[in-house]
Amino acid sequence: MEENTDNINTSEYKTKKVIFRGYQVVWYLLGIVEILLAFRFVLLLSGANPQSSFVNFVYSISSIFAQPFSSIFHNTVSNNSIFEWSILIGMIVYLVIAYALVKLVQLINPATPQKVKDTVD
Repeated sequence: MEENTDNINTSEYKTKKVIFRGYQVVWYLLGIVEILLAFRFVLLLSGANPQSSFVNFVYSISSIFAQPFSSIFHNTVSNNSIFEWSILIGMIVYLVIAYALVKLVQLINPATPQKVKDTVD
């Protein structure tokens, strides 16, 4: 009888481990996207030279994430400095999407009768 309990615990552990790894992947990918967009925002705001290889690299990599939001607001331009409102909107949207994905996985997370009893009680 105890072997069956061990199998349930092992199966539940494996399921929880996969779900936890899924959470980690979502938050890690969000972190990469947020960092790229933050670099883009700061470089545009500081008027960085787009001919610089690093600046050009950041702009080209982050453009795929900034593009869907590019026409929401007009940019605020002062001298060489550009305040791109759409980047901030994009960062918020990506955060909400990541949060929603994690919550969706939590809804799909299989619940054992014992887990339901422990949670409800």
